Amino acid sequence: MGDSPLSILDRLAEVRERIAAAEKEAGRSAGSVKLIIVTKTFGTDAIEPLLAHGERAFGENRVQEAHGKWPALKDRFDGVELHLVGSLQSNKVKEALSFCDVVHSLDRESLAAEFAKQRAHGLALPRLRVQVNIGEEPQKGGVAPLDVDAFLDTCRERHGLAVEGLMCIPPVEEAPGPYFALLKKIADRNGLDVLSMGMSADFETAIAFGATEIRVGSSIMGARQPISATPTG
Repeated sequence: MGDSPLSILDRLAEVRERIAAAEKEAGRSAGSVKLIIVTKTFGTDAIEPLLAHGERAFGENRVQEAHGKWPALKDRFDGVELHLVGSLQSNKVKEALSFCDVVHSLDRESLAAEFAKQRAHGLALPRLRVQVNIGEEPQKGGVAPLDVDAFLDTCRERHGLAVEGLMCIPPVEEAPGPYFALLKKIADRNGLDVLSMGMSADFETAIAFGATEIRVGSSIMGARQPISATPTG
């Protein structure tokens, strides 16, 4: 079980106040940053109070875990926008397309080809962000910063994909600002408006550097739940 609905909603209110303050500090218009609430490892008992409160943008890391929760929730609550923010295996694309609205982890040509294949079979594609390995860390997925321009050209020209923006996760042990600035620079030169960057520990910095979407989990949901029984995907 997660925390009580009241404590989750209290934390939500605090995060929304911090977002508003960061927008104002950066000279950005109120409401210009979308909050995506990351609910990985949490069950419907923790998610439903947020939906009842009016939240509609949520993120999950694993296809199978998300598939076990979100189709039924989307049937009950209108207007839900589900973001897949974790890595996506090519063999999970068709399943993901059945309920995911946005994918933040397009990071290799084989995945781009699979999206194009499923579209050719008549399936509607989600909105896409390219994941950039902004710190060039070997343990993380994503396209290297110097390869993003060519990868975007491949997605657009070879596979006919409409990429809306970029996503990154900066190195944990380093100041995130320079990495966010680099992602913004790459997005600007490629004509991309969407920047998915910033999580619980650094979303205010991300807003200062131009984030349009932030992915916040623990600051709202509380301590992550055990995942030993959660399928991976």
